[in-house]
Amino acid sequence: MNAFRSVGAQLALALALVVALALGIVYAIVVPRLEANLVAAKIDSLRRVSEPIANSFPTALLGTPDLRFSVDETIGDISARTNARVTIFDPLTLDSLSVIGDSRLPRSARDIQDDPIAVRASASVASAQGTVTRDGERFAEVAFPLYTPSGTVILFSSSLDDTLANVQLVKRRVLLAAVPALLVAVLLGYGLASVFARRIRRLERAADRIAGGRFDEPVMVSGRDELAQLGLAFERMRGRLSQLERARREFIANASHELRTPIFSLGGFVELMADEELDDETRREFLATMQEQIRRLQKLATALLDLSRLDAGQLLVDVEPLELASVAEVVADEFTVVAHASGHRIEVVGRADALGDEQRVLQIARILVENAIRHTPPGTGVRLELGSDGETAWLVVADDGPGIPDEHREQVFERFYRIEGNRASGSGLGLAIARQLAILMGGSLELEVGPRTRFRLRLPAAAPVRALTAA
Repeated sequence: MNAFRSVGAQLALALALVVALALGIVYAIVVPRLEANLVAAKIDSLRRVSEPIANSFPTALLGTPDLRFSVDETIGDISARTNARVTIFDPLTLDSLSVIGDSRLPRSARDIQDDPIAVRASASVASAQGTVTRDGERFAEVAFPLYTPSGTVILFSSSLDDTLANVQLVKRRVLLAAVPALLVAVLLGYGLASVFARRIRRLERAADRIAGGRFDEPVMVSGRDELAQLGLAFERMRGRLSQLERARREFIANASHELRTPIFSLGGFVELMADEELDDETRREFLATMQEQIRRLQKLATALLDLSRLDAGQLLVDVEPLELASVAEVVADEFTVVAHASGHRIEVVGRADALGDEQRVLQIARILVENAIRHTPPGTGVRLELGSDGETAWLVVADDGPGIPDEHREQVFERFYRIEGNRASGSGLGLAIARQLAILMGGSLELEVGPRTRFRLRLPAAAPVRALTAA
């Protein structure tokens, strides 16, 4: 049973069915049409030969005393010329005829008595043609009225055996051709399917490798068809998963380092502070350092918690009108000491009112300003630019640093992604969290193209907050 479930068997069966259907159509449509055309051609040929003879038939012979001999001799000659049986009838009634002459005599003419084609010609007093079957044999017939006082009719009858034999030959050849055609279809289908099956198996093995976490071997599928396109999609997936796997490992290493460093530091300071001989100033320095390490741990834990809540859809935002200028001023004040220590300048430019969650907008702004200070050389400036076009309000964090390399622009918002370099630090989660928070508030966070780094937070614009308060 499994053999019939394979691609090869199914394609071979499908191709065989197509060939069988095509042969069936030929047999059901072409063969009957061929038979009808050949019969019609036989009747037309018989009519072309017999009509001039019927029109010039010596009807005077029908009134001679030696009627039987004269008629038989004449129609015998006509039969030889037309290669057809010739019979002359006199009508008895509307649907009954009497044979007065037959080219087959002295054989009895009872087989042709009351011939339907002759009866029709006699009744309509006009020529008639068609086919009849007598004693299991089919004939093409043409009948003509001779316009005598008695209403005599002459009938030309020719056997269709040769014509129908050709049709039967075509039928037999179609049926005989069906066997090798079906066999070739099965073999060809199975052969073609085997080629496709090999390519599919390569994709299957590649999928198994990827599912097993092995991303080192590329997915190779030749061709330009849909299967090749599927292979390219697998290759893109493999590359993407490989990047995510590397990012995951890097994140685990970074997170472990970020956790281990403050924990070890705290442990060391705790042991040192257990020494009773420490003076108060040294103890205060140790406490300040320990507080800084605790803040690092809290920041990493908060980022991981926010990320898990965003993934679970459990992080809610409270959208309300807010002044972006106030948010920008708060963030600038928070980073004043850090910026002064590193030689950076922070300035706020413009005003705008937006709809958003104030605490989440503050969180996004902190992430952007912290990244700007961390990744730019000392002495450069960081600007918070605010603006609105009536429908959208924005907060842009721009710096005068060297900018983000082009090869990293598409990945900066990815989780765990960190730009390699001496100045790269952090968990690689800040921008990913910031973008999702922006989307959650109905806005967006974009990195604008240009020689300098400019992150633009877009939010729905709101009526001026002060005007709303006054109202």
